Amino acid sequence: MTTEKGSSLWKDAWLRLSHNKPAIFGLFVLITIFLSCTILPWIPGFLQDPNLPDLLGKNQPPSSAHPFGTDQLGRDIFSRVFYGGRISIAVGLITTLVSVTIGIVWGATAGYVGGRVDALMMRIVDTLYALPFLVIVILLAITIEAWTSKLTLWTVELIAGKGADRLAMEATRTWVEPLTTLVPLFIAIGALSWLTVSRIVRAQVQNVAKMDFVEAARSLGLGHLRILFRHILPNTLGPIIVYTTLTIPSVMLLEATLSFLGLGVKPPNSSWGILIKEGADAMLTNPYLLVFPSIALSSSLIALNFLGDGLRDALDPKSAK
Repeated sequence: MTTEKGSSLWKDAWLRLSHNKPAIFGLFVLITIFLSCTILPWIPGFLQDPNLPDLLGKNQPPSSAHPFGTDQLGRDIFSRVFYGGRISIAVGLITTLVSVTIGIVWGATAGYVGGRVDALMMRIVDTLYALPFLVIVILLAITIEAWTSKLTLWTVELIAGKGADRLAMEATRTWVEPLTTLVPLFIAIGALSWLTVSRIVRAQVQNVAKMDFVEAARSLGLGHLRILFRHILPNTLGPIIVYTTLTIPSVMLLEATLSFLGLGVKPPNSSWGILIKEGADAMLTNPYLLVFPSIALSSSLIALNFLGDGLRDALDPKSAK
């Protein structure tokens, strides 16, 4: 007698996702862009200095020396696209992680406890929804920005070592500072982007909490935290994952807005949003400055949407066999 091997939700979801060609294509594009932006800047001599100006070679069209051309200061657009991609991807991933984590804890607590606690927590969410989002983010970013210089110095000393010479410290600061200066942006956006996901999690937790297996867990005497985080939340991850894939592009676009206002990426560093803004200002004289960053950003956004739609279909229990 042969026994048939069981199958889990995630195994079935991956099987359905693997048959979704647009979703797999989106996943392949995302992996390619992510690896290119994270690995290529570390290859010695492969990319030029993205912040090195060359006024004699400004606004050049694509060539063998500059595959994407140069900008109004003679800086290599090819290098700036990949270096800027690191910042855009970091902003998208880290701030989304912060917002989703806060939203899961808040929404799960409200949905599971219920009653007056639920009403109070949701009224707080409604109040935050009524506040001007962009203004609050700007105020938070300005408030936290004073700590970034100390954070940069601490990070450089941690990586390079306190006994390192000045050249080693400056080399480390070159790639550390663009990321540490974005910490206020990470916190500001992440601290206010969790409102929608908290409502999604709350609704999912309320539905799952009424199911029989949760009542069985209570009858066995399991604690509330174990029931919530071990039995209820794993059954709500489908909508959370889908929402996460759709949050990343919106966060990347918000970063571009804040960087334009001077609260995001600091010159001469750049992100895809900053490059697009610069390209839009100079599109009549140098269209290449707009085209290539736009292709990089739009490809990432389209791929994320394809992957999000595929995950939604794959994690839908109604589509299970």
